[in-house]
Amino acid sequence: MNFDDYLRGFDYDERKAMKIQLPEMFELYAAGKAQVIDIRFKEEYEAWHIGFGEHIPLNELPDRLDELDKGKTIVAMCPHYDRAEIARLYLTLKGFHARYLIDGMLGIVDYLRGDRAKNYMEKIR
Repeated sequence: MNFDDYLRGFDYDERKAMKIQLPEMFELYAAGKAQVIDIRFKEEYEAWHIGFGEHIPLNELPDRLDELDKGKTIVAMCPHYDRAEIARLYLTLKGFHARYLIDGMLGIVDYLRGDRAKNYMEKIR
């Protein structure tokens, strides 16, 4: 699909479908139905990262598409969501079912504290 065709078909359903919130992402990931990718720069990842997902920097994405599973929903994440939305659009145009995490990684850090972190990490192991 090219960008012109994507825009022509953009509607309220697509606007809703392109986003994902934490509870749904956690559910899909734990069920093995989602592949989560951290698209931040290498230095950001080295400074801090979460305990799940894969690191594929946004600027490396075009050369690393073979690492993505077309049978799963690809969830792109970054601290907020700006770069994740770029990744989602790119992946969508490449034929992947992709969404971006609107809560961002900072939302994950806030959400997964204490017992929630323990319980979730036990669930995905």
